[in-house]
Parts: sequence; structure tokens; C-alpha cells
Amino acid sequence: MRTPSYIDNFESWMRSFHFSIPVKVRFCETDAFGHLNNTVSFIYFEEARIDFFKKLGFMEKWTEDKGEGMIVSADLQCDFLSQIYFDERLSVHVKPDKIGTSSVDLHYLVTNEDGKACLIGRGTMVQVHKKTGKSLPWNEEMRSILVKQQHLGTH
Repeated sequence: MRTPSYIDNFESWMRSFHFSIPVKVRFCETDAFGHLNNTVSFIYFEEARIDFFKKLGFMEKWTEDKGEGMIVSADLQCDFLSQIYFDERLSVHVKPDKIGTSSVDLHYLVTNEDGKACLIGRGTMVQVHKKTGKSLPWNEEMRSILVKQQHLGTH
């Protein structure tokens, strides 16, 4: 396997995830060849990302009426490592990597029941102002939470 440029050491990178959600591959998520449709990986990434942000308390801030910010995807990337089939049980992992002024680069890892990596990916999320659409810097509390999550993976 060719390791993507955003990963230095694949084995240590895999061990650095501390948040995941379970997913079961539904029949409707497979294609005519019986394996996971290539668009579904981004849905799995989104599910994990939303639950991750909920755990951090960010979704509550972004969805409240008086909240100024919201999160948008700036880019998404997925590398397919092995086939995934109907009814498989997967774990979708997410972690922050680089933290910018108003952005965070998230990394994703999807493993099967044997712990084998099936999908890996990354994507930049940007916090923007709901009314202006311009980037909105992280406040101190949010930045601190992201940094703490980022450091969990380095130990």
C-alpha cells in the first residue's frame, strides 16, 4: 500500500485515534458488484465527524439559534484500501490533525471487525459565520478542546 502524504507512519497513525462510532453496512449502501458504493465512505466520515463534534460540545453551539458559527467542509479525501461488503460491522474513527485559525484538518480511519484498515481519509473543516459566510476564528475554549484532542493521539 502506498501511504498518503498526510500520514508519516501508518501503524502509529492507526493507534493515535481515540474516538470512533460503529457502522453496519446496509444493503442499500452496496453497488451492483456487492461491495460498498464509493460515495458512502463520505457519509460514514460525516457521521463520525458529527458525533465527534457533538462529544466536544461544538454541534450544540453551531445549531443554537443565537450561535454565530457553523461548520463547512472545505475538502474531503478518501483512500480505499480493501473491499467492504454488505452487513459488515465497521468502526469509523476520527481525530483532529492540523488546527488553523478557523479550520481543522480531520483524519479518518475505517476498520473492519478484525481491526484491518479498509478506508482512510482526511478533510478540512472550516468554521464560518452563519450570516457572512466568512471564516470565524475558533474561540479560546474551542481551540483548547481541539488541541487537547489532537494531543491524545500523540501519547
